[in-house]
Parts: sequence; C-alpha cells; structure tokens
Amino acid sequence: MENKNKPVRRVVIAGGGTAGWMVAAGLSKSLGRLLDITLVESDEIGTVGVGEATIPSLQNFHHLLEINEQEFMAETMATFKLGISFENWRDVNEDYIHSFGTSGTDHWTAGFQHFWHKGRERGLATDYGDYCLELKASLQNRFAHLPKGGMNYAYHMDASRYAKYLRKFSERFGARRVEGKIAEVRMDPDGDIRALRLDSGAEIEGDLFIDCTGFRALLIGGALGVEYEDWSHWLFNDSALAVQTTSVREAVPYTRAIARDAGWQWQIPLQHRVGNGLVYSSRYTDDETSQRTLLAAVAGEPLMTPRVIRFQPGQRKETWKRNCVAVGLASGFLEPIESTSIHLIQRSIVRLLQLFPQDGISQADIDEFNTQANTEIAHIRDFIILHYKVTNRRDTPYWRDAAEMTVPASLQHRIDLFRATGRVFRIPNELFAENSWIQVMLGQGIHPASHHQSADLMGDAELAHFLDGIRGSIERTVAQLPSHQRYVEQYCAGTGW
Repeated sequence: MENKNKPVRRVVIAGGGTAGWMVAAGLSKSLGRLLDITLVESDEIGTVGVGEATIPSLQNFHHLLEINEQEFMAETMATFKLGISFENWRDVNEDYIHSFGTSGTDHWTAGFQHFWHKGRERGLATDYGDYCLELKASLQNRFAHLPKGGMNYAYHMDASRYAKYLRKFSERFGARRVEGKIAEVRMDPDGDIRALRLDSGAEIEGDLFIDCTGFRALLIGGALGVEYEDWSHWLFNDSALAVQTTSVREAVPYTRAIARDAGWQWQIPLQHRVGNGLVYSSRYTDDETSQRTLLAAVAGEPLMTPRVIRFQPGQRKETWKRNCVAVGLASGFLEPIESTSIHLIQRSIVRLLQLFPQDGISQADIDEFNTQANTEIAHIRDFIILHYKVTNRRDTPYWRDAAEMTVPASLQHRIDLFRATGRVFRIPNELFAENSWIQVMLGQGIHPASHHQSADLMGDAELAHFLDGIRGSIERTVAQLPSHQRYVEQYCAGTGW
C-alpha cells in the first residue's frame, strides 16, 4: 500500500472500556480540533475490566493529557502502588518485592549490584532490598509525594470508573459516543474498512478505524484476517477468575501476586474495595478447583460471583493493517503479572500520534508502527517468562514444567549473563530497566558467580561507608513518611471511601 493521499479526518473507535476511552482521550486532546472522533460501544457488552493495577508510565500519559492527579484518583477510587509483592514464586513461603525504585547508586563502569555483591562477600551488606526507597516504604505501608519526583509510583484504580472518567474527558474535547452493537464491518472493494454497521441499521463511516473490541478483535482479526501468534508454549496460563471483595484492612501500597499450584492470585487494594483474581492454566487445573482456591484465599465478602475469563497469550502478527489499528486486547495479550496491559495501550496511542497518517496512510508508517509494537511486546514477554522459568519450585507439575521449558534465546542470554557476571544491559526503549531485571532475578534465586572488578577497588571501610550511607538515608526517609492509608484519605479520597 503506497500513500493513497486520502486525508484522515474521520476516526472511528470500535469498542469502549479502558482501551477505547484511552484512545479517545489521547486523540481528542491532541488532535481533536482536526479530527472527527467517534467511539462505538454497547452498554450490553461487558468489558474485561480487571486492569486495575498500573505501572509508573501512566503518569506520563496523564501529564500529556494534563489530567489532575487528585481528581483522577478520587474519581477512580485509586490508591498508590510502589511495586509488586511476589509471594511463593522463588519457592513456597519465599517472597520478594519487585519495586518501581532504583537500588543504591551506580558507578559509570558498573551497576550497584556489583558493589552490593562485593559487600555480601565481605559481610558488609544487608538484603538488596534495603537499598531501595520504594521497596522499604512498601514493607512499612508508607507513602508520600517527595520533592523532585523522589518516589517512583503508579496506581491501583477501578478500571470501569477510569473508562467513565476518560469518557467525560474525551467528550469535552469533541469525541462523540454512539451506542450500539457492531453487526457488520463493511469493506471497500480495495480491502479497506469503509464503515461499521450497527444493529440499529446505522452506519458509521471512517477513514481510520481503531479496533478496541477486546479478545473478539472484530476488525483486525475478523474483517482483515490478521493472524495471531500463540505464546502459550512459554506462558501456560489461559484462564482467569475475577472477583471483587469488601476491604477488611488498610490499603497497602503494592499489588500482591501470590503463586498457587497451577497459576497465581492477584490482590489489588482500592479505596472502596479489593480487586482479586486467579490466573491459571486449564492444562493443569479446572475452573471449579480454581474458584475454590480463589474464594478460600480472599479476605472480605465477595461483592459478585467470580467470572471466568478465557485468553490466549500472544500477539497479532500485525497490529496495524491497511486502515485499522488494533489497541488493547485486540492486538494481543500478556497476563497481568507485571501490570503491563494499560502501558501497552498508552504506548500504542503515543506511537499512533507520532505516526498519525494525517495526509494519507502509507505502508512505511504501518511497517514502522508494527516493528516497534512487536519489539516492545517481545521484551515484555521475555520479562514475564522469567518469573516462571527461574524458580526453585518443583512441587507441582505446573511449576516443574515451567522451570524445564525452553525459553526464547533473547531471555536465555539475559539469564546466563546475569548468572555468570551479574551484568544487565538494557535494550534501547524497552520498558523494564536494569533494576527491574536485577530485583526479579535476585528475587527468583539467581546469585551471580562474579562481580565487576570496580567493586574490588574499595577497601572494607570505604565500601561499608558507601553501603551504610545509602541504607541509612533510606531508613531516615521512610521513617518520616505517613501511612499509605492516611495519605490517600487526606490527598484524594473519593466518594464511598
């Protein structure tokens, strides 16, 4: 497809939910005066609606949209998130936290982990987590905004309220919502999508279509026939149960990810309730067993009947084809172990804005979009596979098979490099930075065999002073922080707290 020189003025978003309304918000705020933006959704079609945990990059999206944090948090009953507590992952009853912070201070030749490793050898260093502010604050359930962005954080939020909040935001900038079910995707003779026919008989024509129809992928998969790349040989889980419960204790500033016999359980504390779920593999367990496991493990009273969600881990081989861009679940799915779903939505939005085909859709833009999208999700995929591959658990068939599977060569290289040398190198533009890889690999039980020689240049007194200074500064800062619960109540309490 060469540039058709057909200006893109009418954008049609198929589907609402988090993905649809994030797209509407991003496009309307940035290009609303140049575009006619229509979002089609039906009140009768439910959304997955369990993407309630986020990562710090959502702040960037909100800054671009000039969204007020306190207003957003009150509207979505949000709390703060400093990381994820991984429980039973390294082995049964062995836990660690993957926080959003950085650990220690790097030298230009080598990361902090090398100096920490040397300190452990000499009996001068304590646990690696003691050198990370966000991790220590998590353990003590404390939080506050610090000067100069001194605390890295994300949010726990009510996903359905977030979609409603973004709908109001988008409509202020000219986006239009149309109620109705999509009955047919109408095509042009040349193979482009021409319009969406609704069950009412109305037709919504467009120049560019955004597929936010979830796992159904009515446009990118159904109408355009883009194939799906299956990653279930690496990521065994294909089912999830979700249930909301009443809050019975103060909200902690982290997500809990608790490994179970054939999957893992999430626990996400909001202001007004707790989001819970169990992600599992139907090859190793069944729905009834999983429901019993989940309900036996939740605290508080269930506010709904648990519902089963089926999914296939993987991605569309093309997320932009012809005049259709797939965003969210329609473009692919990775289980929410590292809360990356909303991040991938916003990255698609930013990428689309950067490559927006205002003067006509060109194959060069499409190819660049797809290359970036495929590379980005592959890096995240590897990081998620790491949690399963590197484990000491051998107590169930699920964990034995996960530990024994062959992983992508790109991931195996990272594991081998860290195990041998303690080194981690970030690939340009990938989501997870060096410290994320280090926290997870150390937490899962990889102990490097060696360290960088820069750490050998410090004598005991100098190294002890260096390590103690970092740890002491963090302890003093955390001691001055208020409790997370109290801070949220004062900063952004929503109605219904």
